[in-house]
Amino acid sequence: MGEKVVAGVFDLSDRQRYRRKLRQCLDGLERLLEERRFDRPRNLMGLEIELNLAGPDGLPRMVNGQVLERIASRDFQTELGMFNLEVNIAPHRLGGRVLDQLAEELRTGLGYAHRQAGKVDADVLMIGILPTLSRADLVESNLSDVDRYTLLNDQILAARGEDFRLDIEGVERLSCTTASIMPEAACTSVQLHLQVTPDRFADVWNAAQAVAAAQIAVGANAPFVFGHELWPESRPPLFQQATDTRPPELVAQGVRPRTWFGERWVTGPLDLFEENLRYFPALLPICEDEDPGRVLAAGGVPRLAELALHNGTVYRWNRPVYSVADGVPHLRVENRVLPAGPTVTDVIANTAFYYGLVRALAEQSRPVWSRMPFEVAAENFDAACRQGIEARLRWPRRGRTGPALVEQPAVTLVREELLPLAAEGLDAWGVDPADRDRYLGVIEERCRRRVNGASWQSATYHRALESGMDRESALAATTRRYAELMHAGEPVHNWPVGLLESVG
Repeated sequence: MGEKVVAGVFDLSDRQRYRRKLRQCLDGLERLLEERRFDRPRNLMGLEIELNLAGPDGLPRMVNGQVLERIASRDFQTELGMFNLEVNIAPHRLGGRVLDQLAEELRTGLGYAHRQAGKVDADVLMIGILPTLSRADLVESNLSDVDRYTLLNDQILAARGEDFRLDIEGVERLSCTTASIMPEAACTSVQLHLQVTPDRFADVWNAAQAVAAAQIAVGANAPFVFGHELWPESRPPLFQQATDTRPPELVAQGVRPRTWFGERWVTGPLDLFEENLRYFPALLPICEDEDPGRVLAAGGVPRLAELALHNGTVYRWNRPVYSVADGVPHLRVENRVLPAGPTVTDVIANTAFYYGLVRALAEQSRPVWSRMPFEVAAENFDAACRQGIEARLRWPRRGRTGPALVEQPAVTLVREELLPLAAEGLDAWGVDPADRDRYLGVIEERCRRRVNGASWQSATYHRALESGMDRESALAATTRRYAELMHAGEPVHNWPVGLLESVG
């Protein structure tokens, strides 16, 4: 939801007009699809990373405005919390040495941001959830000073009509209430964009949904929330509960949450945009003057601003995106599954795994979603969040004998079946074999050693507790050690567990 909005109060006429505009936008999108007005295949990808700001003590620093002033680059933007930033990497064409190019751009940009943040006694961290965040940090007064965040908070809270209930049971149990959406700010992610043609949209989105569990299993990096050890990837349940506009009665009625995995495979991009209108009331009924029908009649391309804004308030883990660039409309699949971090190498390894795997699966003659019920993909996603690198996933059996679906360790599935597919996909994109082998090799090693960011955080935290530290001290020491190793740059499967080892 990147559009600039102005805080205000909405009345019934605003909502009625917005509903009409959403219908007009959907009709406009359908016409654009029918007339084949969309951009040609360009193999373009994009990358965004949400970041945390912490002090030398490992505790969060509410200074994103000061840091952004010093960075002074449009590549860096605010995020929901005052301890958050987001960095955006310009679109790249998939192929050649693109993975190494992305890694170099990220190192350069993050290094510069880190130096600027240091001027206000802060550090820039890539991590799914900052372990030292407390309930006292995640209050409305720490929302970034941007109108759209205040307005979104007010509208979600008004729709819900009561405080949010956070209740997650993992290694420990977190149970509390909060009076704002600020806990959402704790969830920092990597967002991977892939521009697709309308004809390829459904195959790519379905493939992305199918592999989301494997992404989480190998990439989990968020085991702590408010000092509690929960799931290896605690972002999905925390994000869902912190943005849930449903009071308990609507949950009991089966009303869908605004943060969800979905409920079916799709046949085209209209499926998802239609679901948005059918299931989710508007949170921000802000209308622009554009008439999509008139723009199309005049031979122009409508921005469909209301459709895009509404889409930005439905938090799918794989989201459809409509946009216009240089006067030409295009569609993207935005993959929002992965947590940030731990290192640039790890982020690019996750990126390589995703783009390669999605390409290969989308082009199979008998696609995985034709052989696996959608409910199984959703159950796999939940299992990966709860169990991380130790998850067991169900996947269609190769060959024609035995049960259609086989449950197996995620690391076995990834090593024996998904990594070879990812390599095929990267080859199809034209990615250089050296880049392919280097970054997929990182995923291979994580699986071989059963190590990812979440397992390292948990093991180091427990080592700190065993040394005699109390909970808060152990979390802060783990965060400081994480920051040290993140900046050193070795991928997480090589990180020594514990606090005392020095970095070479």
